[in-house]
Amino acid sequence: MYLGIDLGTSALKAVLLADDGHIVAQQSAPLEVSRPHPHWSEQSPADWWRALGLALGELARAQPQAMRAVRAIGLSGQMHGAVLLDAAGEVLRPAILWNDGRSEPQCAELTERVPRLAQIAGNLAMPGFTAPKLLWVRDHQPQIFAKVATVLLPKDWLRYKLSGAYFTDCSDASGTLWLDVAARDWSDELLAACGMTRSQMPALVEGSAPAGRLRREVAERFGLPADIVIAGGGGDNAASAVGMGATAAGDGFVSLGTSGVIFLCSDRFLPAPESAVHAFCHALPGAWHQMSVMLSAASALRWVTQLTDRRDEAELLAEVEALDQRSLDQAPLFLPYLAGERTPHNDAQAQGVLFGLTHEHGAAALGYAVIEGVSFGLLDGWHTLDESTRGLAKSLDLVGGGARSAYWGRLLATLLDRPLTKRDGGEAGGALGAARLAWLADGGELSTVCAKRPVIESFQPQAQRRETLLARYERFRALYPVLRDHFRA
Repeated sequence: MYLGIDLGTSALKAVLLADDGHIVAQQSAPLEVSRPHPHWSEQSPADWWRALGLALGELARAQPQAMRAVRAIGLSGQMHGAVLLDAAGEVLRPAILWNDGRSEPQCAELTERVPRLAQIAGNLAMPGFTAPKLLWVRDHQPQIFAKVATVLLPKDWLRYKLSGAYFTDCSDASGTLWLDVAARDWSDELLAACGMTRSQMPALVEGSAPAGRLRREVAERFGLPADIVIAGGGGDNAASAVGMGATAAGDGFVSLGTSGVIFLCSDRFLPAPESAVHAFCHALPGAWHQMSVMLSAASALRWVTQLTDRRDEAELLAEVEALDQRSLDQAPLFLPYLAGERTPHNDAQAQGVLFGLTHEHGAAALGYAVIEGVSFGLLDGWHTLDESTRGLAKSLDLVGGGARSAYWGRLLATLLDRPLTKRDGGEAGGALGAARLAWLADGGELSTVCAKRPVIESFQPQAQRRETLLARYERFRALYPVLRDHFRA
């Protein structure tokens, strides 16, 4: 049995995976985000630990025999978050999260200090990444910066609580802007530009390698065997890819979660910073991936659901599906930049826009505009990914909360001109991948552990809709350049 833990933004999930590949049990616990100021996004690590206690406590109650059979633990989690510890291992301030936008000035400073930043780190300096967050703390909370002895990513703080060890894996470390992504090693040049050293970084391992062992007191609390291995694990998207069996060049997926992601595996480092593409290490040795990221996806649907006073997203989507073609053609256009944007604009100041509203537009038209706008944003991202790798991708998996909508799935398949497939266990996301990485750390074979899971539903491109959609897409693309300077005003 293998235990996978995924620390998300809105919930922590835990999965028990048997060595025949089936999921025995799942549990989750909710999390809240604090937004004390505009563009800020924070969480208390203590809340992560409480959520872990709730999820594992429920698994221990419901599956005591399975918990006693666990041979290794894997970790996955939200990337980029800065957990700052003092010399005694105590948390110095709330963790600054991936969708926090306060450090845009520090991004400009870091880029000026290290002109070849993007070539080393594979990415542009963006406010979501870890390094600019530390520069912000240096500038605005110098008394805290002076006490920083260790910087951990969110999942790795949980590892510290579980094991007492400081480790991270190469995929998650890729999102710090301190990693030489091609060499899979910390960059002394990038660390020095932030006033940091290797001594403040956790040890680096591959996601499938051992990285700490479970403390006895934690094992006793949850009915787990003491001293079992904790795997290096992975950043949430890399771990999700492992969970779906996306391990070879051209394998990939689309995620409709809080954020929107298109993930493509590659067998080499392929930086494309000019398009704000992320080029990261995969959670497996000798593998990398490209990723386009938009900051609002299913969260935008949740926003418009609340705005229109609908009971839930399913109620609004049912109204969307009832729209006739004329209503779709005349729906407003939506720029989905409710929290700024990464790929392809790298613009923390970008804002959401509903364009073309009339008296005729009701809740259904707004709902359609939002899912179409998110889909257009993902198509923007798709065009930025390496053409040769895209050519290998004959189909893509679809995951995340938005994947529950077949209507949205067909819309995306039509725009990307690729079949999209939902696989068994896809809802387990990074937790399933974390459990598989634990299995690999326990000696499992890659071909067995990371086999693709069965397809449970597929969405085919609708050729008759594509031309009309692409015409609306061209209008969508024309809006951002016109409005960009107004966002800053």
